[in-house]
Amino acid sequence: MADSIDPSQGFARRVLRDTFARTSARIGLAWITLLLLFAVFAPFLANSHPLLISQGGQLSSPLLAHLSPGDVALLGAFLLGVGLAFVSKLSWIKRIALYVIAVLAISITANLFITPPKLTIYEQYREAQKIERYDWVIRAPIPYSPRDYQRDEGDTGLEQPLAAEQRRHWMGTEANGADLFSRMIHASRIALGIGFVATGIAMFIGVIIGGLMGYFSGWVDMVGMRLVEIFEAVPTLFLLLTFVAFFGRSLYIMMVIIGITSWSGYARYIRAEFLRLRQQEYVQAAIACGLPLRSILFRHMLPNGIAPILVAASFGVASAILAEAVLSFLGLGLVDEPSWGQMLNQAVQSSSFYWWMAFFPGGAIFFTVFAYNLMGEALRDAIDPHTHNGG
Repeated sequence: MADSIDPSQGFARRVLRDTFARTSARIGLAWITLLLLFAVFAPFLANSHPLLISQGGQLSSPLLAHLSPGDVALLGAFLLGVGLAFVSKLSWIKRIALYVIAVLAISITANLFITPPKLTIYEQYREAQKIERYDWVIRAPIPYSPRDYQRDEGDTGLEQPLAAEQRRHWMGTEANGADLFSRMIHASRIALGIGFVATGIAMFIGVIIGGLMGYFSGWVDMVGMRLVEIFEAVPTLFLLLTFVAFFGRSLYIMMVIIGITSWSGYARYIRAEFLRLRQQEYVQAAIACGLPLRSILFRHMLPNGIAPILVAASFGVASAILAEAVLSFLGLGLVDEPSWGQMLNQAVQSSSFYWWMAFFPGGAIFFTVFAYNLMGEALRDAIDPHTHNGG
């Protein structure tokens, strides 16, 4: 029997407490947190550029000099998100709005003022270290960049994990000789990015349209439901294939397409919740007081009807990750960026089967999707009233 509900606790806090009181949700959160840390700190974990070198008594950091605007923006967004999590005076709506504005400002500033060198020669550091040109060198834990294809003489092509004595490739190498562990870490950026952004777009559209449908009902609901049915009939994967064929491979196009074709489920959930909530006394009191529509919908009704959306969002992120992996496996994903699906494709490209190229990327996809499903199941149980009534 579940613990009794403390009426002094807020609904959101109680749901989160009950969700992560379950071992399965904690396991899923631990895996997603690990992937998030990999994605944010990927340049510091897997990079051919040394973290710090001393040459003739002069210190320099080639890694910092080669950070891209995306690296800086992602690191800034992470630190900002951690900081806002501890600001208790702001409501969650204000936190999200402030976070989005700040992230946009950081991204624009990074793209304007950060210009890493266009030409990258990874061999120069290893050759200089061989002839003892440096006093000392501090390297990343995995001293290979995801695009570092040729490192030493004879170090090209596929290698099994720990196959070479003079080199340490913990997960082996891929077809072009790049370190698989490094590419796995950097590929977590695409997996998490497309999951969060595509789901965020879908939630934004679904909440607005579904909220209007549930609040106004009548002809607004009828028109909205026809629109929902139209978008539910659109095959997302075939639409992705069509856009890639005509407009090229772009991660942003994938995010937008997945987002605008998967909002209908969120709209249905919000519509059902708002149809129930609009008859509540506090909503009727807000209408009688003459509050603006945006305040009634998004300040009074949405916080009390958001729980089913959060459950759907956890499964939506997993679906978006799978869609990108399928596209990359078919050879229609990004070319210059590492992707788990792309690595799976390399495992079966020839007559031979390279187990390490299938085991590690396939395992990462499985555990990531499984982690989101675990948290979604726990969240769904936490908002189910029967679990709190002993049913």
